[in-house]
Amino acid sequence: MLTTVDRLLFVRQVPIFKELRDDFILRLASVMDELSFPMNYTIFQAGDEGRALYIIVSGRVKVHIGNQLLAIFPQGQSFGEMAVFDAQPRSASATTLEPCECLELTQEQLYEAIEETPEIAINIIGVLSRRIRELNGKQ
Repeated sequence: MLTTVDRLLFVRQVPIFKELRDDFILRLASVMDELSFPMNYTIFQAGDEGRALYIIVSGRVKVHIGNQLLAIFPQGQSFGEMAVFDAQPRSASATTLEPCECLELTQEQLYEAIEETPEIAINIIGVLSRRIRELNGKQ
């Protein structure tokens, strides 16, 4: 279980929350649920309804479509952002590669955060754009 200070220090380093004020990050981090997943656990599957994004506190998560690996996300990275924004079913599955601790930010919490601090939306758009460019570079 992370302390309030640990949450602040950790969340501040996550790319989608960079450059945001500490008081805002602290409020946001305090409402996130902390979840534990065992190794080889499917956090969500392609086709599931997407209502949250996840931030990896420890461990690694692979995002994949069937056996096709799309990305591996280590500690400090977020995943699952797309479905939170477009209200479409998840386009891929996320499975732990080792035991993981994650923070969960729900769609409702994220929208409230964006309403209060629109810069978070710009940060998320930047992260998603970089991921698309990386995937395009692999083709």
